[in-house]
This record gives sequence, C-alpha cells and structure tokens, in this order.
Amino acid sequence: MISKRPRPPKRTGRSLRTRDKVLPHVISISTVLGVILILRAIITQAEQWPRIKAQFFNLDVIIDVFPKVLHGFGINMAVWGIALIVIAVWALILAVLRSLHGPWFAPLRFFSIVYIDLFRGLPSLLLVLLFGFGMPALQIPGLPKSNLFWGALAMISSYSAYAAEVYRSGMDSVHDGQRAAAKALGLNQGQTLRYAVLPQAIRNVIPSLLNLAVALQKDVALLSVLGIRDAVREAQIYTARTFNYSTLIAAAALFLAATIPMARLTDYVTKKDRERRLQRTI
Repeated sequence: MISKRPRPPKRTGRSLRTRDKVLPHVISISTVLGVILILRAIITQAEQWPRIKAQFFNLDVIIDVFPKVLHGFGINMAVWGIALIVIAVWALILAVLRSLHGPWFAPLRFFSIVYIDLFRGLPSLLLVLLFGFGMPALQIPGLPKSNLFWGALAMISSYSAYAAEVYRSGMDSVHDGQRAAAKALGLNQGQTLRYAVLPQAIRNVIPSLLNLAVALQKDVALLSVLGIRDAVREAQIYTARTFNYSTLIAAAALFLAATIPMARLTDYVTKKDRERRLQRTI
C-alpha cells in the first residue's frame, strides 16, 4: 500500500498580499536606517565634528531657546493658516475671471491674466521686501502700517497666482461635454461653472493645492527678513548674541514637524485620487 505524502499547507491569498505589502516597506525602512547609520559613522569620525556639534547641535542651547522659538513658530503657523483660507478663495476668483467668455468679460480676463503673470514672475522674497517695507513707508491714511500684515499679503499675492493656475488646469480638465450638457439644460455661464465645472475641477486639483500648502508652510519663514519675531528671527537673535547656530536647528525641527505630516497627507490624497481615476476608467 502506497502511503500518501502529507500535502504542504496552502498559503492563503490574504497572507501573500500581506507579505507583498509589508516586505517592501520593511526593506525600505531598513535601507534608510542603514544609510543614516553609515552617514552618522562617517560624520562623527571627522576631525572637526566636536566643534560642529558644539556650534550646531548643542542640546543645552536648544533647550534654553526652544520656548522663544516655539512662540515665534506660532506666528508662522497663524500666518500660514490665515493665508491658506484667503489664497483658496482669491485664487478661485481669479481662475473663474480668467475662464469667463464673452466681450463684456474681457476687462476681467485681462486683469486676471496680468495679475497672474505679474505675481508669478516676481520672487516671493522680493515681494515680501517690497510690501513689508514699501507699503508702511507710504503712510497712506486708512491702510495698516504693520509689516506683518503687508508681509502676509505679499505671500498671499504670490501664492494666489500659482493656485489660480492650478484651479484653471482643473477647470480645463473637465470634459467639454459637461459644459454642453449644462447648456442643453438651459444653464447660463455662471450656473454652468457653479454646478457642473467647479465641483469637478476642485476635486481634481486638491492634491496639487496641498503641495502648494506645504510650500507655503515653509515660505512663511521669509517674513523674518522684515524683523518679525517668528521662529527663524528668534533663532537669529540668539545666534547673533552667542555665535551659536544650534537655535537654527531648533527652528528647523519645528518646521519639519509641521511639514512632514502635511507632505504625507498630500501623498495619501494623491494616491486616493489616482485610485479613483483608475476606477473611473475601468
């Protein structure tokens, strides 16, 4: 009598999928950690490392100045939050003005085009300097004289131009059939934009807008050139007094703590948006 060999246990599809998902992440993390450890070994063995450590990575200095840097970072985040709301609304208005058709809307289209071309062509730092120092110096009655206000307005003006083009690309991505269908239903140009074009356009450009939000989160540090005591300025004040640059590392750590989660959220939204598009095409 021939004895049957025991069959090996079957691997379920779920366990294979789990392994295929987890294993690449484990390899990636291990690779990154390995590179970090190698770089750490090379840097710490350098002859000048003790001096660099004392000047840039002095933990006592970081702990001492951290409360002031954190308070300044609160100003950065407040400007960032307010600017995001204003940019989202103002950029959408600019994109809508540029998309209007008809001879009566020509002045609005011209204004939108000139605005976008002007503020996209000027560096953000230059705008901050021009607005932050120039506008308060004019002493125009009724206008704010705070360089913080004008610096934030400069950032809003610059990023609104970029965001407007992102909105416009989303509006252009909406199929012409949607507009034709809205026109067949008797909707005018404004109603077509409101009910047919804009909802789809905004959903399509959310990942790109989140990327702009991450960039703005870092660029609010440019306000420090106006003397505003944000995180970077507080770090610079301590550095000028002690000639120790560890305070800049403290400011950098705070910005990383804010931007990295935002970047991961952007990646997640982008991935979900890609999956949604693939399901739509299947």
